[in-house]
Amino acid sequence: MLRVSAALRLGAFQLDAQFEAEGGVTALFGRSGSGKTSLVNIIAGLLRPERGRIELDGQTLFDSEHGIDVPAERRRIGYVFQEGRLFPHLTVRQNLLFGRWFNRAAGPRIEFEQVVQLLGIDHLLARRPGALSGGEKQRVAIGRALLAGPRLLLMHYIERLRDELQIPIVYVSHSIEEVVRLADTVVVMSDGAVRATGAPQDVMGRLDLRPATGRYEAGAVIETRVLAYDEHDDVTTLGFEGGELLATNVDALIGEPVRVRVRARDVSLALRAPEDVSILNVLRGRVLEVREGAEAAADVRLAVGGATLLARVTRRSVERLKLAPGLEIYAMVKAISLDRHSTGFT
Repeated sequence: MLRVSAALRLGAFQLDAQFEAEGGVTALFGRSGSGKTSLVNIIAGLLRPERGRIELDGQTLFDSEHGIDVPAERRRIGYVFQEGRLFPHLTVRQNLLFGRWFNRAAGPRIEFEQVVQLLGIDHLLARRPGALSGGEKQRVAIGRALLAGPRLLLMHYIERLRDELQIPIVYVSHSIEEVVRLADTVVVMSDGAVRATGAPQDVMGRLDLRPATGRYEAGAVIETRVLAYDEHDDVTTLGFEGGELLATNVDALIGEPVRVRVRARDVSLALRAPEDVSILNVLRGRVLEVREGAEAAADVRLAVGGATLLARVTRRSVERLKLAPGLEIYAMVKAISLDRHSTGFT
């Protein structure tokens, strides 16, 4: 369990953020300048808040009221920087072993060979950072952090680690696709404050968070399971409480759970079930909320079974269809809009 409460002024920017997260991957999500990196630096001990409290697994790392401030090197938190920050004069192997040096008495050890195999960097061990690509540097930096035996991993980059290593991860991102694919908990930040915390399917579909999550890419997140796969058409059938969704190019096996992001701009609405249309996904639902903006667009939140969908339509469509809470409606989603870029394993 990670509990964070921190306040700090940096010039004209005021950070005042609080959240709690329990295991798995926690994504700090928000636009550039929202305070994500400052908050991660505070958790790591690289930045000292003016007031607040940070607690990890019952241990207090920082408490301004009681004068507690555990030094960064004693917090056992692995920090993977966006740019890697490897030692240029050391080989990849030596950079990795430098992380192991910090774990001499820290606790459970992750084997060197396990990390190398997991990250696919065995062919890089003799190289120096100057001969690596940006992605290769990232993987080496992750390996170095893992070999230090951290209790918590702070990252700007993550892919295979969520399911293969039992280490809680705080992940900084401004990509909705990455959050949907990886996060167990989402912390939405804006203007130095936490606007919401919760599971992706609960947070990303809230209309009141649209300014923080972004209007163009915003949408709902649905937990589904693979029911069938049509090899001829490369179409996968995903089942959930509200019905079925057909998706394309989904790399998953029958029976596996899959998290799907349905963008609001990919959802159309109809008062009656459409016939003779190319759209394969037609779901029956009920209008929960309609929110009109200053522009021509309006956002509509729908209940489809136990799931939530968002639709972005024009204000003219709201008037013409008389969209209002309680109205029974049909939501249409193109199968081609649901692919491997909008799906992830839970």
